[in-house]
Amino acid sequence: MTKIKSIEYFRVLPRWLFVKICDVEGNHGWGEATLEGHTEAVEGTLNAMIKRFIGFEADDIEHLWQTAWRLGFYRGGPVFMSALSGIDIALWDLKGRKLKVPVHQLLGGKVRHKIYVYAWIGGDRPADVEDAAKARIEQGFKAVKMNATEDVDWLDSPRRLDSSVERLKLVKALGLDAALDFHGRLHKPMAKQLAKAVEPYQPLFIEEPLLSEHPEGIKQLSKLTTSPIALGERLYSRWDVKRFLQDSSIDVLQPDISHVGGISEIRKIASMAETYDVAIAPHCPLGPIALAASMQVALSTPNFVIQEMSLGIHYNTEAGEYDLLNYLKDGSVFDVEDGYVKALQGVGLGIEIDEEEVRKVAKNAEPWLPKGFHGADGGIREW
Repeated sequence: MTKIKSIEYFRVLPRWLFVKICDVEGNHGWGEATLEGHTEAVEGTLNAMIKRFIGFEADDIEHLWQTAWRLGFYRGGPVFMSALSGIDIALWDLKGRKLKVPVHQLLGGKVRHKIYVYAWIGGDRPADVEDAAKARIEQGFKAVKMNATEDVDWLDSPRRLDSSVERLKLVKALGLDAALDFHGRLHKPMAKQLAKAVEPYQPLFIEEPLLSEHPEGIKQLSKLTTSPIALGERLYSRWDVKRFLQDSSIDVLQPDISHVGGISEIRKIASMAETYDVAIAPHCPLGPIALAASMQVALSTPNFVIQEMSLGIHYNTEAGEYDLLNYLKDGSVFDVEDGYVKALQGVGLGIEIDEEEVRKVAKNAEPWLPKGFHGADGGIREW
């Protein structure tokens, strides 16, 4: 048993927030507390948590998690849970490194030896998907995801949806499976139409067909389509997830390990989902630490189906030179072959962070700001 000596965080490009924890014996672990567009808010929460948890036993991960959750009175939400995620992931990495085993061994061992993955194509305003899809095939992917639409009004012309169908048909014709991310951009009048329009072309799943703040609408929509419905990136704990499982309104749950309280919470959510015959496909358009942590959970989770990767995602390429592999000493651990990434074999999270590069970039990295859409009349539209 060793006590936590230090907790540091690092804001790095393109839009990530890394956490490093050291114990008094010199062991260390890395976590990720990225909350896209709200970095400074998470940093403020981390400042408070750092004061609280210095001196805690590093091995007692669940005790620290419960202390953060239950003894703060106010709990949950994206900012609080993302800060807790960064600390939690780092403690699991530290424990694995200290015991010289991968984290998945601490979670019960492997149920698979490789992980099915997908990448993004098309950008915020989806375009040039054919060339992008061909490039993903060359990289070894068998599945991709793209935004289903640009910005759409509350009620819009049905013609606004025609291009969504054509893009799906185009990508599927290349032999790829393709998921469509509605991204919560559509409201119920348009979401119902689009779900029906794409159904004959068998998307891998439709993601956030409505915002998760509309559970009654998602339940209604689930009765109107046979396409698998996925969501979860804007659910931050098992208590947030519970309603959707009880409603039998979703088929694929997408918790984000950097938003949902880390490894400790996501594994409980996965177990809950299994009892409702719901698959797990972790959301992760984030950095390498979040991806490695997600993969450690995926390796030990029976109802895991597919993992999101941010390699070459538009958020990264728009921000400059920093992408998924830049902060790793060995990026080959995420090599894609025939649609899969091999099980991570290294200790802890199975990756080695280039700390020198992290500290260099963190000196001047500005926070990434949320994007937004406005209609022709100047009104705000969902992004």
